[in-house]
Amino acid sequence: MKQSLGAKPLAFPTPVYLVGSYDAQGQPNMMNAAWGGICCSEPPCVMVSVQNKRYTYASILEHQAFTINLLGCDHVMAADYYGIASGRDLNKIEACGQHVSKGEFVHAPCLDEAYLVLECRFKTSIELGTHTMFVGEVMDVKIEAECLDEKGIPDVKKMDPLLFIPGAREYYGVGEFIGKAFAVGTFYHFCGPADQKKISPLLCWSTVLVYGSRQRCVLRPYRCKHEDFLHGEGVVAL
Repeated sequence: MKQSLGAKPLAFPTPVYLVGSYDAQGQPNMMNAAWGGICCSEPPCVMVSVQNKRYTYASILEHQAFTINLLGCDHVMAADYYGIASGRDLNKIEACGQHVSKGEFVHAPCLDEAYLVLECRFKTSIELGTHTMFVGEVMDVKIEAECLDEKGIPDVKKMDPLLFIPGAREYYGVGEFIGKAFAVGTFYHFCGPADQKKISPLLCWSTVLVYGSRQRCVLRPYRCKHEDFLHGEGVVAL
């Protein structure tokens, strides 16, 4: 039975976004922000929520730009420090022994030690209460080449991203591979609740999905192992 925890900002996990900006004197700064995420596909946009008392708040508004920098688990101490100290008092990047480069498309710093950097142009903001949500249009994404797989797709295991657990205030890494998105769910296209009770959990019907159209058709049903769905076997994009 579920237990009520009340109205709290608890959703697990959250990303560990390091928001990069330049202050009025041109000094680069990084702020650890857990309240953020992707908010639009086209144009590609991300959002991050910042309290107006934070040093980063005025910097984003002044330069109309910011970066989102992602560090791996091996940089957890630096990532945490960016959320403890204030850029008003010192250069946090130098204190961590890290380095920045100028953004190519926006006036905001890119953390050299980050495996992934999103250069964002300020698009809009919404005052929500304790936080203001800044929406930035992604102008470019930069990733370390060694974090790509053989197909040129970002590999989460190679990136080893940090995750934050609100409430407990703990950092975690990414767990094991579970299944292919937009593939494992195809099981329910042809196995309803009644059918699921009649078949072994290790056996199910598979199908071929025709993407790019509204039609889904079974071209050649066959028996397959349940693990095939987890890896997307039998699901073909035409």
